[in-house]
Amino acid sequence: MVIEGIIEEIIYRNESNGYTVGRLNTSDGDITIVGYAPFINLEETVSLEGELIYHTKYGEQFSFTTIKVVMPSTLKGIESYLSSGLIPNIGPKTAKKIVEKFGLESLDIIQYNPERLKEIEGIGDKKLQKIMEAYEEQREIRDIMVYLQQFDISINNGIKIYKQYGSETIKVLSENPYRLSEDIYGIGFRTADAIAKRIGVSVDSPYRIEAGLKYIMMEFASEGHCYAPKDELINKATNLLNTSADKIEDGIRELALKNNFYVINTGEETNIYYAPYHIAENNVARKIVELSRVEIDELDVDADKEIQNIEEKNNIAFGNKQKIAIKESLQNGMLIITGGPGTGKTTTINAIISICEDLGLEVVLAAPTGRAAKRMTETTGREAKTIHRLLEISFIEEDAGFSRDEDNPIEADVIIIDEASMIDILLMNSLLRAVSPGTRLILVGDVDQLPSVGPGNVLKDIINSGTIKVIMLDEIFRQSEESMIIVNAHRVNKGERPLLNEKDKDFFFMSVKNTQDILNTITELNKTRLPNFYGVDPIRDIQILTPMKKGDLGIISLNKHIQQALNPKSKNKAEKQIGEMVFRVGDKVMQIKNNYKLEWKIIKDGYEVEKGEGVFNGDFGYITDIDIEEGILKVLFDEEKEVEYDFKQLDELRLAYATTVHKSQGSEFPVIIMPISSGPPMLLTRNLFYTAITRAKKLVVLVGEEKYMYMMVKNNIIAKRYSSLDRKIKEYLSMFLN
Repeated sequence: MVIEGIIEEIIYRNESNGYTVGRLNTSDGDITIVGYAPFINLEETVSLEGELIYHTKYGEQFSFTTIKVVMPSTLKGIESYLSSGLIPNIGPKTAKKIVEKFGLESLDIIQYNPERLKEIEGIGDKKLQKIMEAYEEQREIRDIMVYLQQFDISINNGIKIYKQYGSETIKVLSENPYRLSEDIYGIGFRTADAIAKRIGVSVDSPYRIEAGLKYIMMEFASEGHCYAPKDELINKATNLLNTSADKIEDGIRELALKNNFYVINTGEETNIYYAPYHIAENNVARKIVELSRVEIDELDVDADKEIQNIEEKNNIAFGNKQKIAIKESLQNGMLIITGGPGTGKTTTINAIISICEDLGLEVVLAAPTGRAAKRMTETTGREAKTIHRLLEISFIEEDAGFSRDEDNPIEADVIIIDEASMIDILLMNSLLRAVSPGTRLILVGDVDQLPSVGPGNVLKDIINSGTIKVIMLDEIFRQSEESMIIVNAHRVNKGERPLLNEKDKDFFFMSVKNTQDILNTITELNKTRLPNFYGVDPIRDIQILTPMKKGDLGIISLNKHIQQALNPKSKNKAEKQIGEMVFRVGDKVMQIKNNYKLEWKIIKDGYEVEKGEGVFNGDFGYITDIDIEEGILKVLFDEEKEVEYDFKQLDELRLAYATTVHKSQGSEFPVIIMPISSGPPMLLTRNLFYTAITRAKKLVVLVGEEKYMYMMVKNNIIAKRYSSLDRKIKEYLSMFLN
C-alpha cells in the first residue's frame, strides 16, 4: 500500500546505514514509520510504499520499502517545508512571508521564477542567489543520495561525496569508485571496494590493488609511521585484498614507477614509503645538517654578564643548565632545549629573547597550534604565531601551500619554536624550507610527551641522531616544588607512583569503582563541587581529558552528559542537531580539522578591528549564536576571534567539554579532570598519563581506580614508530663531512 504525509519527527536514525524510525502526519492521523531513508528531513512531504505491521512493544507501524519526497501541496505543508531549515536563508519568518505572498504557487516561484522572491522584504540579490543555489542543490543531492543508498553509504559520507564531486558524483563512482578512498577524508578503501564489487570490478584489478596499497600506507601514516616494512605491507595487503603476494609486488612496483611509492633498501630491511613522507624526511635531514653546520655570525656579547644582568633585573637565579642553554643559543645555528614542567624552559626562552633583542637581532616566535602560540605570547610578552601563519599559508584553487619557502624565507635572525614535540614530519619540512642558512633555529619542547598526531617522531629522532646540540633542563625550581602537579609529573616520568591527596595541594585522586559512578562523579565535580570550592568557571576553566573516544568514559559519552549538566536544552537557547550531536548556544566546541580558508574577525565596541583566515585542528571555542533562519552558527575562538560556520560545515566541529589527551597537546587548562579506568594497554601508557597531568595549571582531579593509574605509570611501552629521520641525518652529516 502507499501512504503520504509530512515527516513530523525522526525518532531514531542509524547514521551508518540510514535505518530510520519516524512519525508521519497523514490525512488519517499520525503513524510510526520504519525503514531505510538516509535522506529525508523533518517537515518534508513523502510518499511511502510498504505494509502495516504490528510491533508487540510499539504497536502499529508502517514498514516501508520505498520512499520518495514529493512537493507539499497545501499552504501549511509548503510553509512547513520552507521553514524546516533545509534551504539556508529561509527560516520560519521568511517562509511565512513567502507563503502569504505567493500561496500555493510558492514552490513554483522558487523553482521557475525565483527573481520574484525579491518582492519579499529582506530578500536581496545576495540572499536570493543563496536560496536558488540551495534549492537546486537539495533536488540534486536527493537524487544522488537515492543512488548512493544502494551501496549502504551513510548519510554523512554521502554528503561528503556530494561535496567533493557535486553533479559528477554518479559518473565518478561508475568509472572508478576507488577515487573515494583517496579524495574524501573519512571514507576508506573498504567502502570504495564494496561499491566496486557491486559494479563488477575484478578482485585482481590493478586499480583495486593500487588503491588497497595506498589505503594501507595511509593507515600506517595515521598511526604515526613514515614508512612500512615491505614484509608487513605485503602481509596486510594480501589479507585485505585476498590476492597473491606476487600481485601485491606488481602493485608496489607500479606505484614506485609512478613515484607514488619509494622502495628503500637499508641493507637490513626493505621499507616502502609513501612519496610525501620520503621526500619530507630527506629534506628535513639535509636541512638540519645544513643549519647545524653552516657558519653563523659571531655575536659580540658577554653572555655571562648578560645573564647576570637578567638575574638582577628580574630577581631570579638561573640554574646551571639554563645558563648553558642561553650561551649555546648564541653560538649554534640550531639548538634543542628540552625538559619537563617546572624546569625553567620559559625563563630560558625569555632570557634568550632579551639578549638577542638587545643585540638588535630580529626574533620570531611560533608554535604548532593556536593555543600553544597564544600561551607563548602570554609567557614572553611578544607575539607568537602558529607555524602555519608564520609560513603564510596560501591557496592555488583548493590546494593549500605556504608562501614562505627557500625562495621566500622567514625574515628573522632567530626563530624559536615552542611545543616542538607536536611537529610532524610534513610540517617540519615546510618550516625548515623557509629557514635560511645563518638563521638561528631553537626548538623547545618536552620530549617525554606524546609524539605528534601526524607521521614521524621528529623531536626525538633529531635528538637521537646525536648531531644537534641538545640541552636537557632537569632541575625543578623551588616555586615549582610547591606544586604537586609538577612533582608528580616528574615522578610519573621516572616510573614512580604519584603522591595523592596531600593537604592544601593541587593533585587529588577520588576512588570510584563503578563506571556509571565515575561518570556521575565527574559530572558533579564539573558542575558544582569544583566551581563552588575553587571559584572556577565550569565551562571555561575545567577540561575533562580521557584516553578514549568511545565507551562510557570516552569523549562522546562524557560530552553528552556534561552538556546536559552545564548547558541543558532551553527555549531561550537556539540549537542545531547534526547527526546524534546537538550544538547549543553556550557550548564549548573544538575544531577537528585544519581549515585554512575559514574566515575570522575581531570585533571591538561594535567595529571590526582585524580579520584573517584559518582555524586549526584542536582550537577551542564557544558557540555564541545559532541563526536558524540564515543557517549560520557562530563560534568565538581565543576569546576574540569570531567565526561563522554555515550549517554544512558543522562536521568540522565537536563538543569539547571532554577531549582526548592527544587533542589536548599544546594546551593548558586551569583544571583538568581525568577518568581512570580499564582500557586498551596501548592507550593506558605512562607518556599519555604524563601528557594529561602536565596540561593542568592549578588543579588535577583523577576519578576512578588507583590500580589503573599505577598500571599507566608502569606501562612505559612507547609504540614503535617507523621513521628514519635519525638515520638519514647521520647519513647526510657523513656526506657533508666528506
